[in-house]
Amino acid sequence: MAISPRLIIIGLDCAEPSLVFEQWHDDLPHLSRLMQQGYYGRLESCTPAITVPAWSCMMSGRDPGELGIYGFRNRSDRSYQRMTIADGKAVQVPRLWDILGEAGWKVAVVGVPGTYPPRPVNGVLVSCFLTPNTNTTYTYPPELAGQITEWVDDYLLDVPNFRSENKERILQDIYKMCDQRFAVAQNVLKQEQPDMLMLVEMGVDRIHHALWKQMDPRHPKHIPHSPLSRAIHDYYCHVDTQIGKLLSQCDENTAVLVVSDHGARPLMGGVCVNEWLQTEGYLRLKEQPTHPIPLDKALVDWQHTKAWGEGGYYSRIFLNVRGREPEGIISPVDYERERTALAECLRAMPGPDGQSLENRVFTPQQLYRRVRGIAPDLIVYFGNLAWRSVGTVGGGDLFTAENDTGPDDANHSQYGMFIYADPEHTGHGTSIEGAQIYDILPTLLTRYNLQPPPRLRGKVLSMVS
Repeated sequence: MAISPRLIIIGLDCAEPSLVFEQWHDDLPHLSRLMQQGYYGRLESCTPAITVPAWSCMMSGRDPGELGIYGFRNRSDRSYQRMTIADGKAVQVPRLWDILGEAGWKVAVVGVPGTYPPRPVNGVLVSCFLTPNTNTTYTYPPELAGQITEWVDDYLLDVPNFRSENKERILQDIYKMCDQRFAVAQNVLKQEQPDMLMLVEMGVDRIHHALWKQMDPRHPKHIPHSPLSRAIHDYYCHVDTQIGKLLSQCDENTAVLVVSDHGARPLMGGVCVNEWLQTEGYLRLKEQPTHPIPLDKALVDWQHTKAWGEGGYYSRIFLNVRGREPEGIISPVDYERERTALAECLRAMPGPDGQSLENRVFTPQQLYRRVRGIAPDLIVYFGNLAWRSVGTVGGGDLFTAENDTGPDDANHSQYGMFIYADPEHTGHGTSIEGAQIYDILPTLLTRYNLQPPPRLRGKVLSMVS
């Protein structure tokens, strides 16, 4: 028997709009039907375009600077190389389910990044991939974990070791995690009958990172005629089927939002940011490692170092400022001049072919309305996210085809996607331009006549006006 939640949100982490809207549109009947009924478009992510902090930006209407979350790991203090994982405790503002709960909505939240450790909600919550394991408290209320054990066997919070060469095992785990996530959502929907259900499916992100080179001829390590060449396509079709099953439990009065936090693109290689900083005279080591090692394992000569960088899908550059860092050498009066000079040097960086990489370099003050916590001094998209940042030192190579955290085929792209189908605001396949990740919260609150919190960054999209 169909039930009638007011709103279903299906998050597909890293879902790539060109695949859903164009390349595989006809193979995804449920997503295509939602597009034809409603509105859809590309959704510009936050900068940086990564899972943490993007989902919290989307659900709070705040940017990374306002949240004080600049990546999966953040500097915990001004000492060198001390990084902490940014989990749900870092989010100090209300998110959609908090606001709806305050308004009397019963909510259900399943697997949304940034929800570990679980906090009380007006309903139920199952935390995200940041959860260490299911032996810890990962649900609200805690007894919900026992029911999940009855619904599914060995609940996967994430795909273990998804950066490895064991692709068949990774693929099996991705399917298992997807099926479990949707099974939990369906059971929660039936048992709790919430007004709003939100789940995030992480398998799309994991399969991109594990298998993109199998399908994409643009990838430098593309494998022609690979037996896994259709694996990502087939998985998108599987997710589409699961979406259909979930929505079959709802009646025609339910509004549906399908959304991704960012997109995906083939990974061209890695820029060894700290090796490059050495060649430019910004970073000095007391001795050179004979092979690549993490910077925090190297002997850095901080008294002769102006800057160092972190690896990841994008790069964070930190300046060694006197009176700010323990052994800072850049005078505060020279800070802006030094930062500007380094930014220009990064923008001019040539790639391995001698041509410009076309790096995009930002300052937090340029990107964010407020800068909380310990922000990087510069944020760098190498090749506009075609290349990732590799933070190791040793070996002398400025560019690499290998990832320092394990095999990885894809990087993120700045634009994710959204599809919104609402029986009270029929769009008939209208494409929306210019949507940003910050627009989701004010748009949904406006749709349900709820007052948005003051000073949100986003705007209300035309699909509800």
